[in-house]
Amino acid sequence: MKLAEALLERKSIKEQIAALRERAFKDAWVQEGDLPAERPEDLMAEIEKLTRRLETLVVAINRTNLQARLPDGLTLMEAIVHRDMLKLRQKLVTDLVDAAAPDRDSWRITRSEVKFQPTIDVARWRREADALAKAYRELDTAIQAVNWTTELNE
Repeated sequence: MKLAEALLERKSIKEQIAALRERAFKDAWVQEGDLPAERPEDLMAEIEKLTRRLETLVVAINRTNLQARLPDGLTLMEAIVHRDMLKLRQKLVTDLVDAAAPDRDSWRITRSEVKFQPTIDVARWRREADALAKAYRELDTAIQAVNWTTELNE
């Protein structure tokens, strides 16, 4: 199994668990004299099976991420952390720009109102956000390529 296939299965299992959880919780409480549509105990047993498979899968994914490498030598684990930090930094910069340059509709003011101006170079920070987004996309593409060519270490 390729790493990318394992990642897709992990996502599917998480979705299945969420759906079963919702169904179990819905039928955990019924009006006196009514029967639940499904037995919560049966649903919880199915969730237990799925969580065991999920645990095995996550261990294998993490093991693979520690060993597989991108062409530049980074392990997948290091690349994923770096990608997450790029996303975090890009979000922070974008939020800063949004705070410094609110949308034009909020600028409707009269002469008697206080005027505001940005304290940062908005254009420079927008370029920084764009550069971070580009670096994120490029790294994500490299990670995906390795995911589809790497065998899962089970």
